[in-house]
Amino acid sequence: AATASGAAAEVAELAVGALRAAREVLHRDAEALGRLDAVAGDGDHGRGMCKGVDAALAAAEKAHADRLAPAAVLSAAGDAWAAEAGGTSGALWGVALRAVGDALPADRAPDRAELASAATAALTAVTSLGGAEVGDKTLVDALAPFAAGFAAGLRTGAPVAEAYRAAAAEARTAAEKTAGLRPRLGRARPLAERSVGTPDPGATSLAAVLTAVATLRPTTGSETP
Repeated sequence: AATASGAAAEVAELAVGALRAAREVLHRDAEALGRLDAVAGDGDHGRGMCKGVDAALAAAEKAHADRLAPAAVLSAAGDAWAAEAGGTSGALWGVALRAVGDALPADRAPDRAELASAATAALTAVTSLGGAEVGDKTLVDALAPFAAGFAAGLRTGAPVAEAYRAAAAEARTAAEKTAGLRPRLGRARPLAERSVGTPDPGATSLAAVLTAVATLRPTTGSETP
């Protein structure tokens, strides 16, 4: 795997920091996510997300200690998340992290177009693997508005951190609105009516992670227009 050089090492460090923020919020919210999941599922979403993020962070920290490029750091994280979390959401987080990493350069900080592409690539990877669309009451309902909002903010010239925060807020609002949806895919589908009135746990956990990551300081290199 490529080693990180220059500002790419800072980006790899930021990726590790993002996973630390994700770990903190997922452990904090684990019980609440389990309760959401128990309404129309088996109640293990919070537990599964914790197992996934713990493994992902450990793998990312090791890859970063080996001075690997951002793509390798996030690929290691994604593979570990999918392996340890199991289930559909584990696989989706795995391909999303790998897709983000694949969009990042090994020798410098990403430019604005590459950051937008990374968010879009994560959405494409998730929808390709899981087959979900907006309205199916899955994490796609939070990821799609985030990816679109982030790309739009970057296109209009907003600072990266500001574009990201606004997109994360859109994801949070969209996750809350999944309460009004009926699931059309996955294990919750047979209990669709029971889940109406409760937000989707996958969308909720994704929005919580995106929001937690919004508090991190972006690398200065990624702020270049």
